[in-house]
Amino acid sequence: MDEKGFLELWNTKRTQVISAQMGPTLMLIGVFVLAAFGKFETASDGAKYLTVGVAAATGVLAIISQYATIREAEALILDLKKLEKPSQLAQKISQSRGLLSLSGIAMVGIGIAIFALVVWAVLG
Repeated sequence: MDEKGFLELWNTKRTQVISAQMGPTLMLIGVFVLAAFGKFETASDGAKYLTVGVAAATGVLAIISQYATIREAEALILDLKKLEKPSQLAQKISQSRGLLSLSGIAMVGIGIAIFALVVWAVLG
């Protein structure tokens, strides 16, 4: 694959990570709005557990998708490093493996923290 193909693939991976955040973000907005209006205080236990379960499933699936994309992007970085005369952009991207690893770690950590907050907001 040539440099242009690698850069297009890099942009595809970035877009996939961003897109995978949309579902959980919308779910969290819904939970936040309902919690802000106190709707979980009068909700049945079943509705509360369903909310927590759906939030967990949405978050876990998004994290898996994002983590897989990050792993693929790390492999792409290794391929970019092998190019003979890379552009400045390709060189800069090929130096971002540490940032990608940090993103993967942060994604898992933040996901766990947000899930704990969702449980707290829903179950009180």
